[in-house]
Amino acid sequence: MKRQQAVKGYAKMFFNTVGVDAVPKALDELMAVNAVMQKSKEFRGLLENPLFTREEREKVMKQASSRLNLSDNTVRFILFLAEQMVMPSFPELIQILTAMYLEKKKRAKAVVVTPIDTNRKYDEALKASLKKLTGKEVDVEYVVDPSLLGGVIVKVGSTMYDSSIKGQLRLLKDDLIKG
Repeated sequence: MKRQQAVKGYAKMFFNTVGVDAVPKALDELMAVNAVMQKSKEFRGLLENPLFTREEREKVMKQASSRLNLSDNTVRFILFLAEQMVMPSFPELIQILTAMYLEKKKRAKAVVVTPIDTNRKYDEALKASLKKLTGKEVDVEYVVDPSLLGGVIVKVGSTMYDSSIKGQLRLLKDDLIKG
């Protein structure tokens, strides 16, 4: 719990440093660094292991900065997080920062899970319905999950709306068990 509060504090600090308008670009940069960390154990180890010196980290981050086209703010922030030993929580920090940005912009992100690739003509109707439901503009991300038998699952923040056949069968099963 304490670590999560610290990560939230670092995300807030970065958010205030770069400013609301620069957050989308900063998020792209942070996600690029996270992707490299996921692919390269050596790079992740350099940022997470306290045995590496600041100078060693700066040298590698300078190289990464030129390849990934990172801003100075992002590089300084990552070096700061490495010093504070927060890099193991880096993906969580990105999620928190994204949520803060969407909240500030009065936007929400919805993940729509469908059994097949859907026709995007329903996209605007879905966005309008979700806007009415949440009171915010909604960015929709579609995920195809063939294990669903039909229907959709919509996740907005921590709220899930399950109208899938699989979900309805689960509810029916629970009702039958309860008697």
